[in-house]
Amino acid sequence: MKKWALAASIAAVACAAPAPKQDLAAGYDIVIYPAQAVVTMTGEDKTAEAVAVSADRIVAVGSLEELRRDLPSARVNPVFEDKTIVPGLIDPHIHVVLGSLQYNLPITPPWPMATPHGMKAGLPNRAAFLQALSELVEAAGPSEPIVAYGYHNLVHGDLHRADLDAIAPDQPLIVWHYSSHDFYLNSAAINAAGFTPDMAEQFHGVDLDADGALTGRIYEDAAMLVVQAFAGVILTPENVTAGFNGFSSMLRQAGVTTTAELGYGMFGWEMEAANIRANWGSPQQAGYHLYLIPEHRALERAFGDGKVQAVLDMASGNTDTAAPILPRVKFFTDGAFYSQTMRLSPPGYLSGQSEGSEGLWVAGPDGIVPAIQPYWDADLGVNIHSNGDAAQGATLEALAMLREGDDGPANSFVIEHGGLFSEEQVELAGQLGARLSAASHYVFYMANEYAGPLGDVRAKWISPLGALTEAGVPVAVHSDAPLAPPHPLRAAGVHVTRATREGSTYEAGMALSRYEAMEAITLDAAMALGLEAEIGSIATGKRADFTILGANPLDMPGAEWEHIPVWGVVLDGEPRPLKNKGSLQGE
Repeated sequence: MKKWALAASIAAVACAAPAPKQDLAAGYDIVIYPAQAVVTMTGEDKTAEAVAVSADRIVAVGSLEELRRDLPSARVNPVFEDKTIVPGLIDPHIHVVLGSLQYNLPITPPWPMATPHGMKAGLPNRAAFLQALSELVEAAGPSEPIVAYGYHNLVHGDLHRADLDAIAPDQPLIVWHYSSHDFYLNSAAINAAGFTPDMAEQFHGVDLDADGALTGRIYEDAAMLVVQAFAGVILTPENVTAGFNGFSSMLRQAGVTTTAELGYGMFGWEMEAANIRANWGSPQQAGYHLYLIPEHRALERAFGDGKVQAVLDMASGNTDTAAPILPRVKFFTDGAFYSQTMRLSPPGYLSGQSEGSEGLWVAGPDGIVPAIQPYWDADLGVNIHSNGDAAQGATLEALAMLREGDDGPANSFVIEHGGLFSEEQVELAGQLGARLSAASHYVFYMANEYAGPLGDVRAKWISPLGALTEAGVPVAVHSDAPLAPPHPLRAAGVHVTRATREGSTYEAGMALSRYEAMEAITLDAAMALGLEAEIGSIATGKRADFTILGANPLDMPGAEWEHIPVWGVVLDGEPRPLKNKGSLQGE
């Protein structure tokens, strides 16, 4: 069994009691790290002066005097004595392969976007976006396909193939929506790919105009057709490697010790595994732990009726994997928040590119339980993409049905993103024991833009994290990088303030307290991955993963969290200072 497969399986050991100090430390040196503060995340009033580490485990937490008395053979390392030690920061939902692809493409974002190469200026309106596309075409070779990432319809306006034809009449031009769920192609790209209107009969996500012609928008189920058709540009190995290295740099600069790919297999098992092996390697090489959660449809395509056993074999280490597979599976209820394909209650979208529709189902109300049930019966955890309020209704109804059959420990069930709830759905999520891993950036980037398409009543319930916490739902926050930078302190800080990019505050009553926000990137983030027995707090027996900060976030306003200096991390008990103490943009 691989070392990291064994580590991943630890989460499945129920209620294992921490080993005694002497057992944990047997045969190893013990190092005591005093600090200005040790934020344990074991209770709001629980802080310490020092933590003792032996090999990759925490052996004691308390005052420096206590630790010296109880561990007389330990040595004291004062390297962190003027700093704050917090549990290793966790970004529980990224797309490492997708992000690697997109970070190395030309980027045309609707707002300033952090990238491995620094901040990319936002294009705040349609004219600026179309001008940027024109400049990309002028700079490119005369016939090579051009793929640009970052368009957003609510900022840049609707996009039709005719708009792209005016910029590139003879050269394939492909625009990738900021959400990653939609592509927009000019006529040359449509012809090069061999796309026809007949595709609409086979795939949901092929947009036709009133005359039955392709508009150029290819999205959701059909989006992978674009990736396949232009793999020579999108999947170029050297671009993926460069993007992966940049992505890793951003994670390290932000003090991340654990992250997870939420959708492993969607681009193909062999391609993703090869890139992870080549570019991530191991925690010791990369500087952070990477876990993988397989996606249900990818499992079904590859393994058919053997899909559940395939996950069990990967998670246990019986099948060799590029990184540890968690005993969990990713599902989808509906479409994307950003591209207005999340499923809404009537009357649906009031404006924008989905005006007049209610958005899209992926599994849909009748498909969720049949998809999950075989994995559920094998005691595997669930992470389910569910964005719109209609989607939350279907997802929670499915959870209620699954819970009816429970005759043992309840399976972990995590709603991913959770862009929109109703008041009643918030209460139901708490009653059913759901967990939430929320997209940290919907309020900051899009709340004001989305208020019109949603209408006043629904818009109040965009990412209602404070209400969910009050209802007893453990709430984590994630970046969904590259949609937002993989910077947990920034992600959590904006939910203390409920700040927007325009400088306003959105539904301040839905804010988190500072302690709740720290839970969202430590213990509750560990719960979203089923790893709370292993990481997420500083407690005896847990893995010695810490993030070392220049100040204590609990003593600072949320607006300042993203500016707290990161010294580096302690990973598996080993101090790892940042080699380049740049900003979160990787500068």
